[in-house]
Amino acid sequence: MDITGKRRAQAVIVLSLLVPVSIFAACLFGAYSTDSGQVLAVFKSFIGLGTEKVDSALSFIVIDLRLSRVCLSFLVGMSLAVAGTVYQGILRNPLADPFTLGVSSGAAFGASLAIFSGSTMLGAGLWEKFGTLFLPLAALAGAMAALSAVLVLGRIGGRLRRETMVLAGIVVATFLSALISLLKSLDEESVTSIVFWIMGSFQGRGWDHLNLFLPYFIAGMIPLIYYSRELDILSLGETQARHLGMDVSRVRMFLLIGSGLLTGAAVAVSGIIGFVGLIVPHLVRMFQGAEHRPLLLSSSLLGGLLLVWSDVIARSLLSGGEELPVGVVTALLGGPFFCIVLRSGFGGGRS
Repeated sequence: MDITGKRRAQAVIVLSLLVPVSIFAACLFGAYSTDSGQVLAVFKSFIGLGTEKVDSALSFIVIDLRLSRVCLSFLVGMSLAVAGTVYQGILRNPLADPFTLGVSSGAAFGASLAIFSGSTMLGAGLWEKFGTLFLPLAALAGAMAALSAVLVLGRIGGRLRRETMVLAGIVVATFLSALISLLKSLDEESVTSIVFWIMGSFQGRGWDHLNLFLPYFIAGMIPLIYYSRELDILSLGETQARHLGMDVSRVRMFLLIGSGLLTGAAVAVSGIIGFVGLIVPHLVRMFQGAEHRPLLLSSSLLGGLLLVWSDVIARSLLSGGEELPVGVVTALLGGPFFCIVLRSGFGGGRS
């Protein structure tokens, strides 16, 4: 095994060991004080190994409030990191991230429209029917609509081209941002809710949101895993990929749909959380090289861990029990890291 291979193996082993440790440790933090013994007892009872009786209130706090939130934040972090890795490979742009093609703007518009519609008779009926899931469902629908618009606009001569896709993403994102501003101006009471959602947060999220997220997460990961080898060829350039016999448009379409599903589902349940999909792939490349299959694995684990601990900081930093938007925390952490990555030349060496 060469040096790069050893580094990949080391990264996967270390990150894999950190996942269960981090999930357990993250359940210790919150407004209600708990120690490791209490949390461990709740976990044992939850999986049917515990013999001692656990207080129902404590079990609700640890399992329903904290564990569900930690699992969701980990999967959202995985989704954003994987989507960022794929977008950077497809578009051959080190600044590409999960929101480059306007998917986040579509989700933000869908959520803003849902919040705005709460004051109307139809909107109130939908809120009553779907409850707390109406907002993420509306955001997911907006994200998928935005991605569809970009795919349609990005076709030139029957082919998807990376340059036109980026331009189409800018056009769609700008147009939807204008519509969001219009909704804010029409209903000033909804401005605070829209802004807080756009900043990103896991506050109030639970198992229902995780169940909504999981099908799209699985559906999005399947084509990305299947075409991970093709990503290496695409990163060489479209001409070289065609010379090697690849159906570039078909592969790119499946990769974009998979990444769009991951991004749309993530934004639907958490709001817009920046820097995870931009920074994590670069940090992993700097350590283990740019081959996409191991890069996707390590990036997914690191992205999940990064968002879990960012959420812990968001809900623990303020002493009064208030929560910061997790998107603010990732931006504060990601800014300095991005400066380091920028100075290192993006760490884009080939393996």
